[in-house]
Amino acid sequence: MSWNSYPPRGGPMVKVKGFPGPLYPPDSPKGPVPDSDFAVALKRTAARIGAWPWTPDQWDDSYSNRFAHGDGWGDATHAGIEGLQHWSGTIEASGNTGEATFNFLRSVKIGQGMPHAGEMAMDSVCVNLINSAWEDAQAPSTAMTVREAALKRAQSQIGQAESPPESNNTPYGSWYGENGVPWCAIFCSWCYEHGASDLTETCMTFTTVKESGAGDRYDYVPFIVADARNGRYGLSVTSSPKPGDMVCYDWNWNGEYDHVGLFENWTSGHEFEAVEGNTSTSNNSNGGQVMRRQRDVNGQGTVFVRVAEP
Repeated sequence: MSWNSYPPRGGPMVKVKGFPGPLYPPDSPKGPVPDSDFAVALKRTAARIGAWPWTPDQWDDSYSNRFAHGDGWGDATHAGIEGLQHWSGTIEASGNTGEATFNFLRSVKIGQGMPHAGEMAMDSVCVNLINSAWEDAQAPSTAMTVREAALKRAQSQIGQAESPPESNNTPYGSWYGENGVPWCAIFCSWCYEHGASDLTETCMTFTTVKESGAGDRYDYVPFIVADARNGRYGLSVTSSPKPGDMVCYDWNWNGEYDHVGLFENWTSGHEFEAVEGNTSTSNNSNGGQVMRRQRDVNGQGTVFVRVAEP
């Protein structure tokens, strides 16, 4: 049976920080709107209900005409926002996402017969993306975010190297409580915790061995990717990285992520710069230095990870 065979099961709404603002497609007199994490969250929500294809790697952060209007209200895979509005029975099927549509989707549960039946359509990954979009809408343009402060810390370390060479001994490992081990993820943890401290904030995503022992986060790149994909500890995957977001690399395309740095900026449509710890031009993942690296998003498995602001 198709997704729209089931009535919406309203109830308590998923808790978020707020409504990030209306979304209008390009064919609306008020559109198009800037790309945002909010659009990604809506695509994920719609896909979990079955009203949009479950293709996370292909979702972008644009609010397109097709996603807004769908391919027909009863289309089994591409109903889009307009189809969901029609399904609600109370919202004008315009394809525009206002607060009524947003709150409706916050209350919808996944229908029986579908994967994750009974769960809220908006999962924790959606919540993190929505909260990030809301924060962006609220923050004054001059205010530095924790992710920007983390990147500033990373940039200040460019040129630093482990001592002695090939020892993995660094101030970052000493601070973390695990010295003498590969340290690219530890370096990102150092940047975020110190960046947050620079703003008199606390970044609760990261904890060190010194702070929490066996409950430390993060010294291992696959844990970062897994938690981001599952919306844990304030992490989420984003297709539209901002300066300071983490970027994880799978050099061998085997599903096991090997290295992480902080995204700095795009230099072309698919090439970017990142500041990374424990790298070099001869060894991407264990090179012993903090460097600015030129990367191509298509050159390896690449996942961009957002850290929720405090």
